[in-house]
Amino acid sequence: MAFLPPYSPDLNLVEFPWAWLKRHALANFWPANLDELNVTARNKLKSAQHRPSFIAACWAQARLW
Repeated sequence: MAFLPPYSPDLNLVEFPWAWLKRHALANFWPANLDELNVTARNKLKSAQHRPSFIAACWAQARLW
């Protein structure tokens, strides 16, 4: 077991997909309401889930290996 600081975004694998979502997938998206944002964000994350290169890049960037 290793001690991790309370907030370490470079070791948190969830930070990388969220950063990709904000900077690339939803960069120029202007939703009419929160429901539209929710549906679009879910669809973008589901599409990224099926891209092995995206998942591998998140693991590589975290440098946990």
